[in-house]
Amino acid sequence: MESLDQRLVSSWFHGHSSVPPTYVQPLESRPGCRFMSPSCMSIPVIDLGDRHNDRADTIKHILKASEQYGFFQVINHRVSKDLVEETLNVFKEFRAMPPKEKVNECSKDPIGRCKMYTSSENYEKDAIKYWKDSLTHPCPPSGEYMQYWPDKPTKYREVVGKYTQEMRKLGHEILELLSEGLGLDPSYFHGKLSKNPQVLQHHYPPCPEPSLTLGIAKHRDTSIITILLQEQDVQGLQVLKDGEWLRVDPIPNAFVVNIGLLLQVISNGRLVGAEHRVVTNSTMARTSVAYFIYPSLKTIIEPAQCLLNNGTTLPMYKSMPFGEFRTSFLAKFPKFEEELRFKWKNVNDAR
Repeated sequence: MESLDQRLVSSWFHGHSSVPPTYVQPLESRPGCRFMSPSCMSIPVIDLGDRHNDRADTIKHILKASEQYGFFQVINHRVSKDLVEETLNVFKEFRAMPPKEKVNECSKDPIGRCKMYTSSENYEKDAIKYWKDSLTHPCPPSGEYMQYWPDKPTKYREVVGKYTQEMRKLGHEILELLSEGLGLDPSYFHGKLSKNPQVLQHHYPPCPEPSLTLGIAKHRDTSIITILLQEQDVQGLQVLKDGEWLRVDPIPNAFVVNIGLLLQVISNGRLVGAEHRVVTNSTMARTSVAYFIYPSLKTIIEPAQCLLNNGTTLPMYKSMPFGEFRTSFLAKFPKFEEELRFKWKNVNDAR
């Protein structure tokens, strides 16, 4: 059996002039040109530092983007450009390390929350593999688990620690704006609903036949929100909108924000946990860094009670602890969301 360092796409891709059969997607999933949308369409851009708009205008724009697209980009977010560049560089340094060294640096956590993997976390069960290698670990503000983070490259813990603290601040700011737009208390998502953030770095090597494979399949994130740092000048992320795939082109010094399935549930379906995927290219490697805002495992995920108007609005989704929610999602995807929805026939069914 191959070891993990041998399985990594980055360990063997350069020796192939074609995509191995296990990485070839079925016809209906391949990223052919017919799926691409007109280039004039793009996801909204929210300026968090626009002094010409008051807070109410910013809330209106961010809420509209979350309702119609489930995706938007934020600029003027007050996260240092130098820190963003340092973060990308330290992840690039990590991916340039020898395969065995990378795997060893991600194998210190006895319960496996800090880890490296290839294709997906369910590699053994993946009938079709995905063209990427990934590194993930929790990043709570307490610094817990940091002893299991890679300590190579030498500045990894310092840089990624600073970066995730800045992501926490930005995440709270965005969630406060969304909360106000929904009519919730601005601090609604503080505490248990944002207790367990996680960072996830993906590396997509160049692919000899990008029309046949995917970096990540179509999916929704099981997060409250996800904040994504994209490498400049390398495209790959696409979001599904009205049956067409929109490119999410990188904008200098911007972050992509997407609404997670958890926030779709909490908003009782008002906000969209949009489906998205990642395609590959034949010439350039791509690096992305995602910051997921997750709740504690015991936190109950359900539509916010104040959005149900004292029982006059029916909940669209069942209540479930987040730990069970995520386990069921992974086990039952893509049928889980359908099972999560109530199927009311009339108002009396809710009583």
